[in-house]
Amino acid sequence: HFMHFWERLARAPRGGRPQKCMKCKERPPVLIIRVGDAFCKACFKDYFVHKFRATLGKNRCIFPGEKVLLAFSGGPASSAMVRQVQEGLSREAAKKLRFKPGILFIDEGAVCGQGLEKRGEICSQVEMILRATGFPFHLVHLEEVFDLPGSVLCSISHNATDDGQNYKAAVDGFIRRQQQQSEKSGDSLPGQLSELSIRSPSGKEAVEVAHTGELAHLFRAVKTLTAKEELLQTLRNHLIVHVARTNGYTKVMTGDSCTRVAIRLLTNLCLGRGAFLAGDTGFSDSRHGDVLLLRPMREHSAKEIAFYNRLFGVPSVFTPSLVTKAPDRASIHRLIESFLYKLQTEFPSTISTVYRTGEKLGTTPRDAAAGGDTEPEHCLLCLCTLDTNVVDGSSLQSTLLSEEFCQKPPLFAGSGCCGGETPNQTGCGQGSPTAGAHLPQAPLLPLLCYSCRLTIRDMACLEPLPPYIHSEAERRQRRAAMKREIQEFLLEDDEALPAS
Repeated sequence: HFMHFWERLARAPRGGRPQKCMKCKERPPVLIIRVGDAFCKACFKDYFVHKFRATLGKNRCIFPGEKVLLAFSGGPASSAMVRQVQEGLSREAAKKLRFKPGILFIDEGAVCGQGLEKRGEICSQVEMILRATGFPFHLVHLEEVFDLPGSVLCSISHNATDDGQNYKAAVDGFIRRQQQQSEKSGDSLPGQLSELSIRSPSGKEAVEVAHTGELAHLFRAVKTLTAKEELLQTLRNHLIVHVARTNGYTKVMTGDSCTRVAIRLLTNLCLGRGAFLAGDTGFSDSRHGDVLLLRPMREHSAKEIAFYNRLFGVPSVFTPSLVTKAPDRASIHRLIESFLYKLQTEFPSTISTVYRTGEKLGTTPRDAAAGGDTEPEHCLLCLCTLDTNVVDGSSLQSTLLSEEFCQKPPLFAGSGCCGGETPNQTGCGQGSPTAGAHLPQAPLLPLLCYSCRLTIRDMACLEPLPPYIHSEAERRQRRAAMKREIQEFLLEDDEALPAS
């Protein structure tokens, strides 16, 4: 690789600007992705499209005829993803995509303090872009999380169909069915989607304000910007999964680029999510069971996406977020992002190195819980397997032990400064508001993974959380209490039944 780099560099003229495209060797280049990698406009498009198709092709997660939901945020990456799907379903595509797409946009303006007028303008711009695609789309508001059912926090097992056993057989069967339908009706898949989008409009002309105050109150109860970003990501994922389930989508595509995946990888390490990196940054995430989350843009860097959108006129919408205009040290997310961008300026392979390192991570099934459960318990918020089983000598045990000592009241009492001169007077050590205080988050903490515990600890109170979180937490607590009551009557897995 080192010699190959210098060979490419030697082909460039002394002025530093190559005269021909590195792929076709004919047309003049219009952009340089890396040192020596100069592309003309046509070759760059082929390179970009091939990356997207290869990412989907080598994983073979999407079967013909499946309904796939495209999570559209209005940003460059998700806009480029929608354009790739749009071109892949067109008549001119060499190898057409064979799934049925739909698009979802979530309005998060209430979290950022936007007024109804501004939110309405952004939704109008988004709706205009989505209508132009010809796909069915859904415009929802983040306030709708307060109406979600508790089942959204459950991982629903999904049994693969017979076609899922053989991808090639599923493709051949789909092609035959499409040919038979086209002979009868003469309609193509894009035409059917276009008609479907007309029959299924966004449905909501005005911004729902029923739960806007509750949502604002929820985020005001969170103390740090880091916890706010994590909570927003959690609520967003819950709403995406609910929309996918209620509308029959089995796959969800997100626009996470290579740059965003690298940032998330280091951020999650800092937030104590090292055990879940494979699911949080990998191509597929199956924690929800029946709905599979996919990241088909994870091979594209932010620079490549920006060039593609600029050269081929891909429309996007700027939507302010929680970290818009925030300083570098406002949150862990912003700090890691600033660190990687600055390092990338001096060392251009930084982000790709971090990304490739994370790509080697895989998921391994955890052992059953110590209580003898047949299945491991899952976090109430992120639905990952709980990583809070305390093992002797582990860092988690040390952390919990330190917290316990910090919250214990002093063991001494008597007259004087620290003990209090009178029975009604509080001593110095006992006057601390945190000493011996009962945390309001304590009932919820056993149901959460380590990272989600940190997020909940940054909340002043738990009452503003959406009702579906409280209801599911109560259900799990009742189930755990019932299990403790009948524990002595249960047979362990290693106990053999007496022979008859």
